[in-house]
Amino acid sequence: MKILVATDGSKYALRAVKYAAKLIGWLRPAAHSITLISVHDNTNLRFANSILGSEDVVAFLHERSKAELKAAMKFLTTTVIEHRSVIRTGHVAQEIVKFASEGKFDLIVLGSKGRSAIVDLLVGSVAQRVLATARQPVVLVK
Repeated sequence: MKILVATDGSKYALRAVKYAAKLIGWLRPAAHSITLISVHDNTNLRFANSILGSEDVVAFLHERSKAELKAAMKFLTTTVIEHRSVIRTGHVAQEIVKFASEGKFDLIVLGSKGRSAIVDLLVGSVAQRVLATARQPVVLVK
């Protein structure tokens, strides 16, 4: 089983990583893997791109992603589970779903911040967009 776990460095995302590891622990860990993905939205950074240059903006977002992946990668190194990380830029939900499809993942795991339904209805959430568009099963972890 190939599991894709989206992480933003939050405690909710780390819970999702730990849950995915627990799922694999119930199976035979040697036959399964976890891929962490960190995505930053660069679509609204046109102004920053024009002043700083797109290379500097991409480098900044890449460094943020590396920092956000650190705790999850540290946790996974304490397990016997095969794991890796991927950094992308673009529309967050779209990139997660696109990468999951391209990589033929069996499951997507996301941390849920537990906002109220009204707040999510007004502002939306990455989790809702992934749930709505992914072809794979999606697990939300609180």
